[in-house]
Amino acid sequence: MVCRLLRGGVITMLSSVFVTGATGFIGQHLLRELLASGSNVSALVLPGEIPLVPAGVHIYVGDITQAGAITQALRAAQPEAVIHLAGVGQANPGISFTEALRINVAGTIHLLEAARDTGNCTRLVLVGSSHEYGARRNHNGVDPFNAYSASKVAAWAFGRAAYNSWGAPVVWLRPFQVYGPGQRAQALIPAAIHAALTGRDFPMTAGEQQRDFIFVSDVVAGILRAAVAPGIEGRTFDLGAGQLHRVGDVVQQIWTLTGARGHILLGTLPYRAGEVAAIPADVAHSQRLIGWRASVSLEEGLKHTIASIRETQTEFME
Repeated sequence: MVCRLLRGGVITMLSSVFVTGATGFIGQHLLRELLASGSNVSALVLPGEIPLVPAGVHIYVGDITQAGAITQALRAAQPEAVIHLAGVGQANPGISFTEALRINVAGTIHLLEAARDTGNCTRLVLVGSSHEYGARRNHNGVDPFNAYSASKVAAWAFGRAAYNSWGAPVVWLRPFQVYGPGQRAQALIPAAIHAALTGRDFPMTAGEQQRDFIFVSDVVAGILRAAVAPGIEGRTFDLGAGQLHRVGDVVQQIWTLTGARGHILLGTLPYRAGEVAAIPADVAHSQRLIGWRASVSLEEGLKHTIASIRETQTEFME
């Protein structure tokens, strides 16, 4: 079971976990792993997303922008650990500063204060993004380049302040280029796979930017390690594979694995504003302190993702 960890020679397991963002890409993989491990799982879910939650999860209807809803849910659930995935803007670089602040920053503050007031939680795992690092053009370690990345840096700062001010048991995670089955079809890897499997051409940027691609099951394993590893409160960890790959090379690998007939149209799309050339993960820090490292190679992860999309291709095409 992924959510078990040796602590002082004794295997421990999360008995109860509360999840926000449970219906998102990573959240759905996380819920399945938690349920399979026997944890008591509860989640804060928007009304329209209830059908997406698997059986066995205790649902609390609400929104992270509603402080009262979060407090009520945590008081009822009394979780040992909280895993905070909810947020907006990763797929929308045009999100406004105001909206990113309202949801990503205020939502995190509401969760921190609710966890403090209810008092039962022994670990708060807050999930940010590698985009917080940006191009690292300064000496502070973070360099946000849009509203989404800025809001994640701000949320991290409030998490750190909660740890310093009242000892909140916060751990901050920064996943890198996550991919895998169930990801939204517009993301790079599933979009390329859909094009490859249907024989279509694939317009893209010049593809020179480098990314640390990490399979979703490895990210889930890292989250669960961070939820139980002892003595890591207040720290930040990268969740990446530790290898940089050019985006264009990854698309070409998809073409090779699928035997695609279409053409990769390099350079037909412009780079996003503020595009970062390379974002590497510090994997040694995560391995040393939480005992986690990625185990799925890029080729293996791509094969899993291609197989999953092949199985559901008709659904995706509708």
